[in-house]
Amino acid sequence: MGLRFTVLSSGSTGNATVIDNGEKKLLVDVGFSAKKMEQLMKEREVAASSIDAILVTHEHSDHIKGLGAFARKYKLPIYANEKTWEELDRQIGEIAEENKRVMDTGAMEEFGSLKVESFGISHDAAEPVGYCFYENEQKVSVVTDLGYMSSKVKEKIIDSDAMVLETNHDVEMLRMGHYPWSIKRRILGDKGHLSNEAAGEALCDVMTSKTKSVYMAHLSRDHNLMDLARLTVNNIVQERAPEAKQMRLMDTYFDRPTKWEVLDSE
Repeated sequence: MGLRFTVLSSGSTGNATVIDNGEKKLLVDVGFSAKKMEQLMKEREVAASSIDAILVTHEHSDHIKGLGAFARKYKLPIYANEKTWEELDRQIGEIAEENKRVMDTGAMEEFGSLKVESFGISHDAAEPVGYCFYENEQKVSVVTDLGYMSSKVKEKIIDSDAMVLETNHDVEMLRMGHYPWSIKRRILGDKGHLSNEAAGEALCDVMTSKTKSVYMAHLSRDHNLMDLARLTVNNIVQERAPEAKQMRLMDTYFDRPTKWEVLDSE
């Protein structure tokens, strides 16, 4: 079996993704209560007790809401960099020392044959990261919660078979929306969130003939629509990279998991 993954849920209300290579199951973020996490996993026939480790992208509540309770219940190791751990220690309650694992930004960890590499991103958190997962020749990248796509991030996620990529907002919907200008400015800034247009432009620089699926993630429920995100990204890709006909844009949901994406093992 090769890599497979499901985005359990994505959005401002909570985020979590399961990566599975048949040998190890890893959880990226725990943005819901332990009970809700169990329900979401059950929908994809994943036993919560089968998770081997948790990887944390950053300390905002929509990514760690149930982290402490879930990790304690299933006695799971948590991987995060030191600055993120400083924030987690104040938020998630007591974690057994042997389960507090420091994974430096840029480091590579191995979970059996599944390799995981973290990389720094630009967001208003202590030291936020994205992750790349490698199994043989297969690669899955998870990158959300970033104000812009730097060249260093592009270098990390290029040539992925599949990506979970932030398409947070439509710029005009956000500008016309009800948020105070201070919050709009934060979202639009370099340490905010990636717009549909910015995601589409970045995608043109990182997808290759290998890239089959891109999951549009972390959509704002107030300032975006899935159809609009898909239309915007697709229009940019078709204009700049019309040869990329093999690439599928996939939805994610704030209230239910995506179907398993199973990468072909060659």
